[in-house]
Amino acid sequence: MALPLRATQNTDLDFTPPPQDLGAMAEVLEGKHGTFAAGIADFFALYHGQRGDAGRAWAWTGIAELVRSRERDRLEGI
Repeated sequence: MALPLRATQNTDLDFTPPPQDLGAMAEVLEGKHGTFAAGIADFFALYHGQRGDAGRAWAWTGIAELVRSRERDRLEGI
């Protein structure tokens, strides 16, 4: 019986979170880091972008935008 490949051995696997999970990731980031959440998400977007992982860079950019949008809504009282 063949054993399954480990994720570290197969670079073709895509671990980019689906769009519906970005909201949950934004909430966790806000809960743990408060006002620094958007900056931290920007850092991870830049990090993954520089390492050539466009999917993760896209996800973290979306999270940063979502965090800023949620913060703007809170400040405006929506």
